[in-house]
Amino acid sequence: MQDVIILGATGSVGRQTRDVIAAHPDRFRAVGLAARRDVGGMQELIRELHPSWVYMADPGPAAELREDIPAGVDVGADAEFLAERIGEASAGTAVVAAMAGFAGLVPTLAAVRRGLRVCLANKETLVAAGALVCETARRHGASLVPVDSEHSALMQAIGTERAHVAHLWITCSGGPFRGFAASALDGVTAEQALRHPTWRMGQKITVDSATLMNKGLEVLEAAWLFEMPLERIGVVVHPESIVHSMVEMEDGAVMAELSETDMRIAIQLALTWPERLPSPARRIDWAERRAWHFEPPDEAVFPALRLCREAGMAGGTAPTVLNAANEEAVARFLGGDIRFSDIWRLTETVLERMPAQSGTTLPEIMEADGWARREAARWRPVTVGGPSC
Repeated sequence: MQDVIILGATGSVGRQTRDVIAAHPDRFRAVGLAARRDVGGMQELIRELHPSWVYMADPGPAAELREDIPAGVDVGADAEFLAERIGEASAGTAVVAAMAGFAGLVPTLAAVRRGLRVCLANKETLVAAGALVCETARRHGASLVPVDSEHSALMQAIGTERAHVAHLWITCSGGPFRGFAASALDGVTAEQALRHPTWRMGQKITVDSATLMNKGLEVLEAAWLFEMPLERIGVVVHPESIVHSMVEMEDGAVMAELSETDMRIAIQLALTWPERLPSPARRIDWAERRAWHFEPPDEAVFPALRLCREAGMAGGTAPTVLNAANEEAVARFLGGDIRFSDIWRLTETVLERMPAQSGTTLPEIMEADGWARREAARWRPVTVGGPSC
């Protein structure tokens, strides 16, 4: 029986982790759940998973939750509570790190310091603090196992042949605006951006997928996970989303992982790797006639890919600033404050103004993140004859 802590329990990955646990009740046991403010979703998970403790980042929902949960479930609402519970976890515990955005960094670091298996569904953790997280993992013997379907595919395709890998290829659906001209993106609405063609995810990651920022962040994450130089990681548009990523070997052979668009495969594998178990996920129907397509991304129309590479090459706190500026830009777009295409314009402007820092300590990372968010809040769209800030 393996204990499991789910950070971001009421989100898409958290709910699908519940499905995996439910499919193997003799193998997994949820001992702790963490979320932000979804009381109804958390109540449902408590009834199904029977955890011993629950964390809600918002004190109001935490107080509401305490009024209507079974006796014996400990509820906390401060960061110290969450850090203590993770720090007390048994050595074999797996932590599914699925909190959205930069907010997932500190609790994920707590799990890494405890030396646990971290099933990483929060790419922003490695984007913003890759050097710190990876060094901490080495020092404490923690394992970072990817949950993103693309990185899970790379892990599987690499297998035991890491020394022979020449290139990583991360596939990308292209999002809802594949084939659009750059001029057409100014008028994109939030409703359109949230209509992903193949995956059902949270709002922030769905918008990131529409700008292709998500794919750029995945390139940065892959560089840390697989210790691969950025110039040896590429992106390929594959609208069917069946081939989840590919590994090109030094002899020219290419290994790929294929499956239906069902995150439960990657979640379960992150919990059990290198072991495999029967999965509740859908299977590919090989009797169905189908075609798969591959094409290069249009970086002129979607410059977020370029911005991510530039930030990764710059190093230090540049990826931290990139991530924070993008998070704020997406929030402003969803709030109707800026246009869709302003997301990468805002992000690029903030990156250009970034003060240089090494980004090897948590205080540096927190400072860079806060600075970028303040700059992003000040940014104004370019008007004829006017500045952007």
